[in-house]
Amino acid sequence: MSVEADLQARSQSKCELCNSADGLAVYQVPPAADGTAETSVLVCPACLTGINDGDGADATHWRCLGESMWNEAPAVQVVAWRLLRRMRDQTWAQELLDMLYLDDQTQAWAEAGAETDTNASTSHTDANGAQLKAGDTVTLIKDLNVKGGGFTAKRGTAVRSISLVADNAGQIEGRINGQQIVLLTEFVKKSG
Repeated sequence: MSVEADLQARSQSKCELCNSADGLAVYQVPPAADGTAETSVLVCPACLTGINDGDGADATHWRCLGESMWNEAPAVQVVAWRLLRRMRDQTWAQELLDMLYLDDQTQAWAEAGAETDTNASTSHTDANGAQLKAGDTVTLIKDLNVKGGGFTAKRGTAVRSISLVADNAGQIEGRINGQQIVLLTEFVKKSG
């Protein structure tokens, strides 16, 4: 059996990311790609374009990753992890990425071929696009329920001396009511 035939059987002749049945092609997942079905994914043209250049599908298309990330095939898990990581500045993608568990070998494969995006890991911006730095003071722009804290942080609350979450440009840390919590940058604005 050919690789494509193996993938057709595994995926029931549908894109393994979005379930489309149109124009399917084999995508070899680097750097482990060895020409086998175990290191390949069957994808539609929109997904293939999105994998290769990031602009092939809009963010709503990629919500399909909420289902495909649970696929049992490690190659599909790796592609889902990489795509979610690329979009981690969007809350829904970060939430899915936080839920996704990969075994050590699959995680190493995913990270080995992941894009190195140094700007995303260091460029923290508030809801208005202002650059945030460690030590800044920010103000909440909406009421936020603090999970596990048992209180609601009210809009207008100042959070002083923030720290940046190094591996996620969409998150900062700060103290509210004496508790150190993680805040999404989309819900804060820089003060002063």
